[in-house]
Amino acid sequence: MPTIEVKDSKNQKVGSVDLPGDVFSYPFKEHLVHEAVRNYRASLRAGTHKTKVRGEVAGSGKKPFKQKGTGRARQGGARPPIHRHGGTVFGPVPRDYSYKMNVREKKAALKAALSRKLRDKQLMVVDRFDLDQPKTKLLADRISALGVDGKVLLVDFAENVNLHLASRNNPKLQMADPLKVNVYDVVNNRYIVITQASLQKLVEVLQG
Repeated sequence: MPTIEVKDSKNQKVGSVDLPGDVFSYPFKEHLVHEAVRNYRASLRAGTHKTKVRGEVAGSGKKPFKQKGTGRARQGGARPPIHRHGGTVFGPVPRDYSYKMNVREKKAALKAALSRKLRDKQLMVVDRFDLDQPKTKLLADRISALGVDGKVLLVDFAENVNLHLASRNNPKLQMADPLKVNVYDVVNNRYIVITQASLQKLVEVLQG
């Protein structure tokens, strides 16, 4: 059972917490993590692409000349796809790119990603995220004091409004509720900083 230190806002150790081995000692399964990331990104696609078929483009449906006797190829109007400004054949249509991935696979992929972060010493547990004001600079200074750099995923409950407001204007910071942490956010950020209460809730979900 791995153990991790709990830090305060000044990066001082204030305690430690035992992490369950079935969550944070999970073997890294690259194919499963890849599939979970692919599934998440597919669900974000709008799928609103659309081209017009011959029945939707502007133009006349009248025959430009008679069917026979001209020596030319027969034509039925100005909108067939062989003409300029005609309709598009087999073009993209609105569709849903999301596909089903069962909950068991998603949990296993998240366990693998979190275990990798712990082994790489890129997971940090803090006692709390208390901000007097929702200031971006105040939060940036707090994160810098923890000794982490690059893109950081902050995990705390959605009720922490000041943390949400202070992090949303910083492109290197991202906040997530423990019930909404996904594999893509874990692998897309260099560090994960999570509060002790949020860690307990996340472990309950992954073990449930």
